[in-house]
Amino acid sequence: MTAMWTPNYGHPFEPMPYRPARPPADQSLATAADLRRRMDTRRTVREFSTDPVPEQVVLDAIAVAATAPSGAHQQPWTFVLVSDDEVKQRIREAAEEEERVSYQGRLGEEWLSALRPLGTDAVKAHLTDAPYLIVVFQQRYFLDENGETHKHYYVDESVGIAVGMLLTALHLSGLAALTHTPSPMRFLGDLLERPRNEKAFAVIPVGYPADDCVVPNLVRKSLDQVLVRR
Repeated sequence: MTAMWTPNYGHPFEPMPYRPARPPADQSLATAADLRRRMDTRRTVREFSTDPVPEQVVLDAIAVAATAPSGAHQQPWTFVLVSDDEVKQRIREAAEEEERVSYQGRLGEEWLSALRPLGTDAVKAHLTDAPYLIVVFQQRYFLDENGETHKHYYVDESVGIAVGMLLTALHLSGLAALTHTPSPMRFLGDLLERPRNEKAFAVIPVGYPADDCVVPNLVRKSLDQVLVRR
């Protein structure tokens, strides 16, 4: 049984435990350019190899995600790591059932039209092919040891930042990932036996790309298109 975590509402203050030395400007520029180059190679993968992945690599990536900033430092996230083939199969079956309804019209024509260039459909083989699924839950509120509820703040924003850091850590560790959000996702909480204060946020298959994996030749917006200076 998972131990109850109680937030500390009276954080003591201390000197900053890690204060990196300022690197020379040329070193900072080189590091930033290398990070930019490496992250530009990130792609969403839907075709995974079934080859095993060292679990510790995935655990370290989740630990990185858990360092994300959060509203009032309440850390309103839970990461469920799924590797059991039977559980992955049950998730796939439930997800595909919801996806069939969505692709048959629930999404609406505008959304379906936006998806067509990506070639997606209701078949979600990645949910069973990938060695791991990370199912991210957001804790809508905190349950104390007496079962009483306490509000969490900026939950969507906090969990979204954590997932972004997770995807970055996975990519820089040499792994591929996909952010899968079947809608509705209520079945995930039931299947994974999560408490009532948790709501599924995303399913992230993790592994190596299949040898014959292909991805869309996407064109990202340039820096000038996403940056405004004032």
